[in-house]
Amino acid sequence: MARSFVQLSFDERRVIARMYEKKISQAEIARTLHRDRSTICRELRRNFWHDREVPIAEGYWHITAHGMATDRRRRYRKLLRDPHLCAAVIDRLKDGWSPEQISGRLKLSSASSARLSHETIYQYIYSKEGQDQQLARHLPERRRKRRPRYARKPRSLVFPIECAIRNRPETINSRNEFGHWEADLMIFRKEHGAANIATVVERKSRYTVLFRNNDRRSKPIMSQLIRHLAPLPALARQSLTFDRGLEFVSWRELEHGMGTAAWFCDPQAPWQKGTVENTNKRVRRYLPPETIVLEVSSQEIRSLCDRLNDTPRKCLGFQTPKEMFSRHLLALEQ
Repeated sequence: MARSFVQLSFDERRVIARMYEKKISQAEIARTLHRDRSTICRELRRNFWHDREVPIAEGYWHITAHGMATDRRRRYRKLLRDPHLCAAVIDRLKDGWSPEQISGRLKLSSASSARLSHETIYQYIYSKEGQDQQLARHLPERRRKRRPRYARKPRSLVFPIECAIRNRPETINSRNEFGHWEADLMIFRKEHGAANIATVVERKSRYTVLFRNNDRRSKPIMSQLIRHLAPLPALARQSLTFDRGLEFVSWRELEHGMGTAAWFCDPQAPWQKGTVENTNKRVRRYLPPETIVLEVSSQEIRSLCDRLNDTPRKCLGFQTPKEMFSRHLLALEQ
């Protein structure tokens, strides 16, 4: 991946000024700063100080150059050059619109000829002017400082390649073996809080377990999974398949707690755990997105599990998941 361009810093401009004064070539300056030669050439051309009244004062001075570059960047900001557009954007931010929504709406508006990218809005929000107005607090995800695009920790360290679903054994993929589960979280309306419902489904029998979580922290979710599955025989809880959500980063507790292996879907590929996704659609008939989960009792959740597990399924030859699950458990005990 190509390195994204970063503006020259004050210290880099100081080095350029010293080396330029010593008549060192632009190529050598570029090598010293690990920059492209064109960057140095453009910097000297744009920020070279010209003084017709005092020709002896002409030259490249790092303090002057840094000030010129800063002023130019500020001058080029659309929102600073157009106070009416700036006021309109701020009003939309205060109404709860995201920068992308503001930008997209401007493109549809026939009354406005302004074109503004969401990146420009973000830059203004986190600029000195935007911070003085505390605009960041109106964003859906509030941060004091803007996080660099590639600053996230690589999830490959959390979800190693050897646990990727492409490496899952064929006996699990074909549903020939009992004891392999899929798990997911059902999320509800934000305004009702962070409570959610975990859905856990055995792949061969389609037997379903549901339980409520009061938030999306990973360790409590894993503890609940262990509490529900640990009483089963080891061969009835051999593996679990998850997506790569942050709520599953504590998956190693499953291995330590009950010796259950974990597999993970590819990024942005929830269809790879289709059994639990299909089950979620069935559960949504009784728990739609607007449900206030904290008002759903444990007894109601157990009753819903019983309803799902006592319903005949065509894929099981019209047997129920409970009948299939019980038969496999009995076979393990014998």
